[in-house]
Amino acid sequence: MARGTDTRTRILETAEAAVLAKGFEATSIDEIVAAVEITRGGFFYHFADKNALARAMLERYISSEEVLFDGVFDRAGELSEDPLQRVLIGLKLLAELLGDMPNGHPGCLIAAACYQERLFDKDVQALNQKAMLAWRRRFRALFEDIGAVYPTREPVDYDALADMLSGIVEGGIVLAKALKEPEVLARQILLFRNYVKLLFQPS
Repeated sequence: MARGTDTRTRILETAEAAVLAKGFEATSIDEIVAAVEITRGGFFYHFADKNALARAMLERYISSEEVLFDGVFDRAGELSEDPLQRVLIGLKLLAELLGDMPNGHPGCLIAAACYQERLFDKDVQALNQKAMLAWRRRFRALFEDIGAVYPTREPVDYDALADMLSGIVEGGIVLAKALKEPEVLARQILLFRNYVKLLFQPS
């Protein structure tokens, strides 16, 4: 890895840990510079300002989440061709993956940026919205595939159902942190899994 790329990555990793621990507003450029052991000039070589840093952090986080979801649901698809079983297996794998984190999920940069939206320019806000809409489309497609084979027991809005999964993951992270019970997140996902099973599974 080139030295410049390595420094940029270290800045992003350090900033992400700090932001997830105490928020964007409380994370200063000076503390990032000190932790990475570079000069302020070295920081500004990579990022024009804090908004540029936030954009890069979000892009990196979104990319890693997409890889995670791809891995989980692609693996579920390998285990079953049935669309309902694929989602049920995927949700179980997701719960197990997140539940295996020793200290719980570190937090969500998307949520952190939403909570302090006033700190950021329109580009950062638009990137946040784009990520949430991409997750909605991803999850909606999974539920539409199920609905094509298994009619729902009750009328359902697939966008709302997709958003429900995003909300449960984000809310589960908050609950787990607030209660200091890392297992809460996995339990919430498994409860959603039960709901999906009841919603689609034939009587």
